[in-house]
Amino acid sequence: MHLIARLKQREEDALTEVMNTYGNYLLRTAFLLVKDHQMAEEAVQDTYITAFEKIHQLEDAAKLKSWLTTILINRCRSHMRKSSWKNLLPAIDFDLFQVFKEDTSAGNPEDFLLHWEGNQQLSYAIQQLDYKYREVITLFYYNEMKITEIALHTNANENTVKSKLKRARLLLKDILLKGEESHEASTPNHKTTAR
Repeated sequence: MHLIARLKQREEDALTEVMNTYGNYLLRTAFLLVKDHQMAEEAVQDTYITAFEKIHQLEDAAKLKSWLTTILINRCRSHMRKSSWKNLLPAIDFDLFQVFKEDTSAGNPEDFLLHWEGNQQLSYAIQQLDYKYREVITLFYYNEMKITEIALHTNANENTVKSKLKRARLLLKDILLKGEESHEASTPNHKTTAR
């Protein structure tokens, strides 16, 4: 029996299969959106519960991942509205970005460390964005969705998505450039002066 049919029959094993298949993807997406690991886990759990309760609404089995993503986005938005996240400083644990499993077999350790540090800086910069910009950046770059898909998932028109994406890129560029400037300013100058 197909996975969706098993879910409609209320088989818990089918729900476990969905969790195993889409868990990392959903958690990564939620974390990038809400900036908090515990809240991301709650949003993912809420997504599973909602999906299990409303599985009869899914007509096309091929769209399961897309459907779960839409539910997750709505859950994250709901969490963001309920909480005063704008007043909190982002508490980012970069160990959580191990979710973005990198291929460490390629390249030498120095290359890996430079790549990892670059990911840390980019992840931190994304976390500085307002939710509406984090959402489009996450869906476009990390989830590799097209503009039309993002518009569908976020219930926005395509021009709005394009505009938010353009603004988000500019904001990210500014954040990353400011980060580089502050890093250069804090790095001691090792030149010796002749006396």
